[in-house]
Amino acid sequence: MTAEEIRARQARCRPHLLRLRMLAGTVAGRTQAPAEIRRAASAVMAEVTAAGRAPARIAETGPGGRAAEPFLGIRLVRLAEAAEEAAAAARDGNAAAVRRHVRRFETLTSAVWIVQHVLQGASPRQAVTSSAHGARQRATGPGPAGR
Repeated sequence: MTAEEIRARQARCRPHLLRLRMLAGTVAGRTQAPAEIRRAASAVMAEVTAAGRAPARIAETGPGGRAAEPFLGIRLVRLAEAAEEAAAAARDGNAAAVRRHVRRFETLTSAVWIVQHVLQGASPRQAVTSSAHGARQRATGPGPAGR
């Protein structure tokens, strides 16, 4: 997977992460919130999982790929747990817990993208900068060129 493919998968996650954030603020009295949270989280996980398949290919050509596989696997498990915990909190009507679990889900998602960028040869600093840029775009929307 190339750095550009990773950025494209990251971009496809943004609307779903934004949807999760919006749902976290509006769970009170919404019976469909748990299902909506699961759908949005599943869409993010599909992109992250597809990107997570890259280390096997990277391991064949570069150092660190093999070591990243277990790390990414653990992150995917934690990501699924955070999504399920957010859905359970929504089912219970606990808006504060939903927000906490959605923030954790976003943080774990960002961590996976950072690892993916590093595996593609970016320095850790470049990877964090790339991930932070994606977070700003999620928060503020596309810049003037993307409108």
